[in-house]
This record gives sequence, structure tokens and C-alpha cells, in this order.
Amino acid sequence: MIIDDHTLFIKQTSKRFGFDYCGIARAVPLTEDARKLEAWLNKGMHGQMKYMENYFDLRIDPTKLVPGAKSVITLLLNYFPNQHQTQEAPQIAKYAYGNDYHEVIRAKLNEFLFVVREKLGNIQGRGFVDSAPVLERTWPRKSGLGWVGKNGNLINKESGSFFFIATLITDLELIPDDPFAKDFCGTCTKCIDACPTGAILPGKVIDGSRCISYFTIELKETLLPDEMKGRFSNWMFGCDTCQDVCPWNRFSKPNTEAAFNPLPEILNLSSSEWEAMTEDNFRKTFKYSPLKRSKYKGIQRNLKFIQREG
Repeated sequence: MIIDDHTLFIKQTSKRFGFDYCGIARAVPLTEDARKLEAWLNKGMHGQMKYMENYFDLRIDPTKLVPGAKSVITLLLNYFPNQHQTQEAPQIAKYAYGNDYHEVIRAKLNEFLFVVREKLGNIQGRGFVDSAPVLERTWPRKSGLGWVGKNGNLINKESGSFFFIATLITDLELIPDDPFAKDFCGTCTKCIDACPTGAILPGKVIDGSRCISYFTIELKETLLPDEMKGRFSNWMFGCDTCQDVCPWNRFSKPNTEAAFNPLPEILNLSSSEWEAMTEDNFRKTFKYSPLKRSKYKGIQRNLKFIQREG
């Protein structure tokens, strides 16, 4: 059957490009998720991330992003590092140890689509990674790759949650995987209990406006709010606390993607060295790093904030 062959080819191609998992779901409107997203936005839990209010109809219906879409392909790429920072260093979320994942994965998706078109003809498709109106944690659950934990992260039973999620929406008719039906978090509340700012609420609700990642990356104010003083636990860029305490991440293994190898500066710089860094050196050193998103001024702001905590 042609569709079977196409599905097998997609799965094989995903491995060829280094993706750890590949799941497929039918491209259907996400009615239930639309209601949840609307309620979350209405409560203002996105803080100043106003972009999350945009393109609501595109977020919940893949056929609005790719006309005639029939399948949503989800690809997971491990980013768990093979080296870690010391506890004394200003802490940086593990996803930002190496090169900017947007660029790395976007290049993979473009090549992926090129290979698929070369083999299967002029199919319509678009690839997305964390920068488009896609409900990226819903699709892997619908395609059998895992469940959404209480901390809002996708958790894979075999490998934990340290994954980037990429999405390919296409008009290829593929055989969908069975949805992941069970929630293996059970009664565990480790992530809720450990969250430094109380951003993880019951019912798998994340108050994005209280998350350390929001404050250190998304918030562009000159000063961070005084009420958060003493709660950042030395996190200078992002936060991994809820993932670090998750029991499922005992299965995490170091990634094999060279582009995600940790920058020596991220592993080795002390607070005083970060503070002494010039803007020019910052731009050169972190030209290809996710840290450039906070810019030099944002990093210095965050650094001063966590130093005052001590």
C-alpha cells in the first residue's frame, strides 16, 4: 500500500537526520486545546508575551497553516548535555548550552522536506520549531510520543523530557500513530513542590508570568520585580528545576548532536567573569547561542538580580 510506504519513508528519514523519535497524527482542529488556551490567555498567565494572543485560529487548526494538510509529523531531538555546569556558576538552562536550536533544527527540517519532495513529489509542507503558532506539546501526545506532565513538559517514558519538539505539517496522507493515552505522573508532585516561584499550579496549569524562564528571557523590563528576590535559585538564563527533579529524567542520556556541545564559557565562567564581560565579547562569544535572545543587557540584569539574592 502506497501510504504504508510513505509512512515508513518518513520514519526512516527522521532517523537519517538524527531525530530521536518520530510520531504522526491526523491534521485535525484541536477543539479541546483551543478552550484551554483561551482560558489560559484570559487569566493573563502569558504575562507580557503578547505574541501568544496572535494567530489563535492558526494555533488550533493545522489546515490554516498548510491548506489541505492531512498529517502532522512530530520530531523529538534530545538535548541533554554530556557535561554540566558547577553549582556555583550562574545557572543556564541545558537547552542553551550549545548552538541555537532554532537554527540547528530549522536546517534539518528544510533538508527533511527537500528529501521527501525528491522522493514523493511536490508535496505541500511546512516545518516549525518553537517560533510559530503551533501547539507543539499537543501533537506529540496525539502521535504516541509521550504525555504532558504537571510541569507542562512533554515526557517520554523511555527518555524523559529533555527534548526539542519540531513539527512538520504536510498534505501527505500518512498512517497515524495511536495517541498516548496514559498519564504516568501519578500522584508525584516533585515539580510542583520544587518550582522556586510557584509557577506550576494544580491541574497541569503553568502560570507563565511567574516562571523564571519568563523573567530571565521574555521579560524586557530594565528591572526584575522585587517580589521575586530570593527565588531565582541562581538561574541566570531559563530554569530546569522542574525537569531536574522529575523522576522520569533518570532515563535521560547525553545527546549526540555536535551542535549542542556546551560552549566552554557556559561551563566555566564564574559570576565575576560574567560581570566583567564586555558587550563586544558577549556578542562574539554567543553569536550562535540562545543567550543572544536576552542580549547583553538582559544577561547583566539577570546576573545582578541573582547576586543580590545571595
